[in-house]
Amino acid sequence: MNNRKWTEAAKDVPKYAVLSAITFFILIPFYWMVSTSLKDFQQALSFPPQWIPSPIHWDNYVDLFAKQPLHLYLFNSLYIAALVTVGTCLFAALAGYAFAKISFPWKNTLFLILLSSMMIPTEITTIPLFIWLSKVGLVDTHFPLIVPPMLGAGGMFGVFLYRQFFITIPNDLDEAAKIDGCTPWKTFWRIMLPLATPAMATLSILTFLHSWNEFFEPLVYLNSSKLYTIPLALSLFTSDSGTEWHLVMAASVVATVPLLTVFFFAQKKFIEGVAMTGIK
Repeated sequence: MNNRKWTEAAKDVPKYAVLSAITFFILIPFYWMVSTSLKDFQQALSFPPQWIPSPIHWDNYVDLFAKQPLHLYLFNSLYIAALVTVGTCLFAALAGYAFAKISFPWKNTLFLILLSSMMIPTEITTIPLFIWLSKVGLVDTHFPLIVPPMLGAGGMFGVFLYRQFFITIPNDLDEAAKIDGCTPWKTFWRIMLPLATPAMATLSILTFLHSWNEFFEPLVYLNSSKLYTIPLALSLFTSDSGTEWHLVMAASVVATVPLLTVFFFAQKKFIEGVAMTGIK
């Protein structure tokens, strides 16, 4: 019996060896980012590269907040990403439930039209959207970074994700809710939405990551530095005299912490959502 267990374990050795090698190469950039954030300016540019900083400069993180109001940029990114995530999850859940469980004319056709909009690159719609927003005075505000993303490709992906998830839920639940006197809104809010927690977690993580890391749209719509988000703030450490790479890496470490925190607390539901499971 023991020999059989060892034989089965030996079969998994190549698989775990490959996964370990892939993980090692994936973690190298993260280690280099943290290592460079603890070096001084000369060490960051030294050749051959110095993998272990000596001495360690913890004061880089103090200088980071002293040179730029990084706390303001973190707050901007955090509340923008939070609003986009909440809005996208709510609107996508409503639309996904309608396409999955409610019958109405041209439902499949409208759904295909929505899916086709995901193939339109953001860069194509940026110019007409920028012209319209400039006419109504919403350029150089956070409005273009909050509302349009909810209705863009990310929102359409959320509709698709929720629809596929709600389709897997038996229709018997809807019929039982109708018999009990529930309206479609109560059925959605009290029964369907709690069951869709894995899909919600998946969409929340993907939306938060995309909004947090977005660089192109803030670059187009924002002019005032006080409105900058974290991706734009990283460019402030570059001047005519060069780039302060040790501070850029320190800012990147600070910007990565919220992303790791969100994924750490939602990773279980995220994996369930990707696998489209979780119905009990």
